[in-house]
Amino acid sequence: MASKVSKKSPISSRKRTPSSERWQLQTAKAQFSEVFRRARERAPQVVTRQDKEAVVIVAIEEFERLTHRAAQPKSLTKFFADSPLAGSGIDLERKPDYGRPVDL
Repeated sequence: MASKVSKKSPISSRKRTPSSERWQLQTAKAQFSEVFRRARERAPQVVTRQDKEAVVIVAIEEFERLTHRAAQPKSLTKFFADSPLAGSGIDLERKPDYGRPVDL
């Protein structure tokens, strides 16, 4: 009976999230262009170190979707200008505080 010789893949056969692929750190470093391409075209790529999941490489669009970064205002001024309280008439003025007198 002939035995099949399996070619060792850079992707581990351990459990993985749907459509993500796992890479050992040393393999990911050696084949970074391929890891990068797969993260952009397919799915997030999981990189392991000492057989433990360490990082995930994802496309920027996926990262922005997950962190809601695209929905955040571009500046603090714009954030306050777009606030529902912008035209509410709240008095935000305060008296200047010059400190208290100190005897030396």
